[in-house]
Amino acid sequence: MEEQKKEHRLLLMPSPLQGHITPLLHLAQILFSKGFSITILHTLYNSPDPTSYPQFSFHAIPDGLSESETATLDAVNLTDLINIRCVHPLKEYLLSLLSNSLQSVPCFISDAALHFTRSVCDEFKLPRLVLRTGGASSFLVFASFPLLREKGYLPVQESRLEESVVDFPPLKVKDLPKYQSNDPEAFYNLVCRFVEDCKASSGIIWNTFEELESSALTKLRQDFSIPIYPIGPFHKLLLTGSASSASLLTPDKSCMSWLDRQEHKSVVYVSFGSIASISEDEFLEIAWGLSDSQQPFLWVIRPGLIRDSEWLEALPSGFLENLGGRGYFVKWAPQEQVLSHPAVGAFWTHNGWNSTLESICEGVPMICMPCFADQKVNAKFASSVWKVGVQLENKLERGEVERTIQKVMVGDGAKEIRENALNLKEKASACLREGGSSHCFLDSLVSDILSVASSASSDH
Repeated sequence: MEEQKKEHRLLLMPSPLQGHITPLLHLAQILFSKGFSITILHTLYNSPDPTSYPQFSFHAIPDGLSESETATLDAVNLTDLINIRCVHPLKEYLLSLLSNSLQSVPCFISDAALHFTRSVCDEFKLPRLVLRTGGASSFLVFASFPLLREKGYLPVQESRLEESVVDFPPLKVKDLPKYQSNDPEAFYNLVCRFVEDCKASSGIIWNTFEELESSALTKLRQDFSIPIYPIGPFHKLLLTGSASSASLLTPDKSCMSWLDRQEHKSVVYVSFGSIASISEDEFLEIAWGLSDSQQPFLWVIRPGLIRDSEWLEALPSGFLENLGGRGYFVKWAPQEQVLSHPAVGAFWTHNGWNSTLESICEGVPMICMPCFADQKVNAKFASSVWKVGVQLENKLERGEVERTIQKVMVGDGAKEIRENALNLKEKASACLREGGSSHCFLDSLVSDILSVASSASSDH
């Protein structure tokens, strides 16, 4: 069986944003471990480091993005440009590869945001699977954008923020995905386009698991007439340590020895991901709230997090000294290692899907502060459905920050949140074991790819 698969080469292409590159490279490692040869196609912008993955082939698809475009455009505009400019180069590559390859190429696996791959794959009669790097619950909301617009929920209006969204309990209007863009329609159009092109694919692979999002997955199976493969959490399917090199930023591991000196479950780990930004005022309110909470904290402040500020210079003089070693700052952290450290008691997160899933896998309660897109839905599910966190609902000010930290760490409900988090952690491990849901879906994904390969070879 393994030898049979080595004859098969899978082509995978990520969207070039950190939150998308990581899960796609994890999926590539999972499929490689199942015996497939792997080629990663990638844009020149944010290209992955091939030396971290000597077992894969890499091929750059020219994206035509200028430095000024990558510096000034938001993620939605960049994605739109990639979907236009990569069509011709991908066609040229496939033409050359498919006419010269000695291996069969049973399918192309594309990030859902790269909807241009649909027409290209159709032209070559190449089956296309889609990787959706977010959760199933948020995807269900995305798939309902036209309905939500028809019912007046979209675009989101300030006057209706507290209104319940009838079709999506427990969401309120303020929990619906939105994206600050210089072209408000661009986000809506991108979402509608990628949902349509997911429906037209040969199947969708999800970095989630059945027990976490069963109701959303059930609904998607009713609405979409294609196979759905929830095989996550991806990073837990990999051998320990083999998943660390997908980061575009270099983690500062010095924080691990600082964590070693902290008490069990005492530390608040703070990280808002690779894209979000906050104002200097918000930065100061968070800093004072952390300080006033009296809990030790590890805070990731990556370059670009604080608008108009390089790093810590906005802190008032004497602030760091007064912490007495209770706070530790890094520009980037080895997040999976941090979350699995026994000293960490809570994760203050922007609720990107990778971070949310990593927190769930380690049983760490969350303080939820979503910024945009699917993060708002993820935060609502973490706090109100799975009940493994608390959402920072009100204005971001130090008193609110201090109260929220106390609530998660030592408040009346803290014990229940911790128990829920540990229960979910156990389910996340169980689904990957022999006979578990993700284990079975991965088996069916592999056999479906192989059956496509054998039917293609019998056609020739």
